[in-house]
Amino acid sequence: MCSNYVPTQGDLWHGVAVRPSRPWKSETYPGYDAPFIRPREGGLVADLGRFGLVPWWTKPDGLKSASRYTYNARSETVAQKPSFRDPWKRHQFCIIPADAFYEPRYESGRPVRWRIERADRQPLAIAGIWERWKAKDSDTVVESFAMLTLNADDHPLMRQFHAPGDEKRMVAILDAAECDAWLHASREEAFALLRQYPAELLTARAEPRAARGSASP
Repeated sequence: MCSNYVPTQGDLWHGVAVRPSRPWKSETYPGYDAPFIRPREGGLVADLGRFGLVPWWTKPDGLKSASRYTYNARSETVAQKPSFRDPWKRHQFCIIPADAFYEPRYESGRPVRWRIERADRQPLAIAGIWERWKAKDSDTVVESFAMLTLNADDHPLMRQFHAPGDEKRMVAILDAAECDAWLHASREEAFALLRQYPAELLTARAEPRAARGSASP
């Protein structure tokens, strides 16, 4: 599961013609706005959306908490789960550009945050799905997204994370050459693109959160 990541701040992705007009935070948690990339009118655009998918059927009084449990979509059940199945069926695929993501490691017996990124320090292209929620009685619109995840019990790197005894999971990372195929995939083609990213192309290091109240250097 990935609940904390570093959204790309620089060039979001090759071929992105439009980028968000508003800034976004340097770290993202569920409920925060961050960029996601999708096709539009023959090109690619990057919009800001909420990390944590808000289903179209969410009631207005549930908007604030809607992203709490929907920031990751299991690839094994994305086509069946009520929160995710509609954008999956509508082929609403997106790319979430990230410089790194964080997972907890329990080697010491307590969770320590580790930073995972590409070995070449290029942005990660994380496969996702997106949704649009619109109020019935106003012009309020909320766009949101979720990351696709895979089982990682046998992955040389990602099996080191999460609590002992828990299933190991990892986000679905695409090669640059697969991004266009993902954004325009059929459901069957999309499933074929969701596979473990090679461990040798990733690096990881401990990066605990700064203590509350600590001064910046």
